[in-house]
Amino acid sequence: MKLQHKWSKRLAIMTIGATVAISGGVISSPKPTQAATATITSTTKADSIISLGKRYLGTPYKFGAKVGQTRNFDCSTLTKYIFGKYGISLPRTAAQQSKVGSYVSKKNWKKGDLLFFSVPGRPGVGHVGVYLGNNKMLNTYGAGGVKITTINSYWNSHYMTARRVIK
Repeated sequence: MKLQHKWSKRLAIMTIGATVAISGGVISSPKPTQAATATITSTTKADSIISLGKRYLGTPYKFGAKVGQTRNFDCSTLTKYIFGKYGISLPRTAAQQSKVGSYVSKKNWKKGDLLFFSVPGRPGVGHVGVYLGNNKMLNTYGAGGVKITTINSYWNSHYMTARRVIK
């Protein structure tokens, strides 16, 4: 029995040695492609940004909120703050933010994309939210402050564009 065990061990070692010799001396595991790595990284970053944003659910809305503090937010200071914590610098206003990153069509929205809307009484882009998937966004406005909102008929009728800033 001992002799058979020794030969099994030697055969395994010889097989590994032959594999190393044939492969040029390197045994490596397959690595994900660059595209797969980028997808994993951007998805993880989006999840982290969204998770941070959700920590502020219920934080009061204040138009013109001061950048960098977390007592209250307006829509663009919320996005500027949570994206900034993950190394993505955004301009101050929703209108300015709507010009950074790359355009994304409605059918290609991904978690973490910025969605932009018009608001009554203001020309152009006046509101920004973060797409969460499943027709929902994280944003802040009015009563209730930071909240998760379904992109319903109101938001659909005021939708202007979307931008991807997570690479």
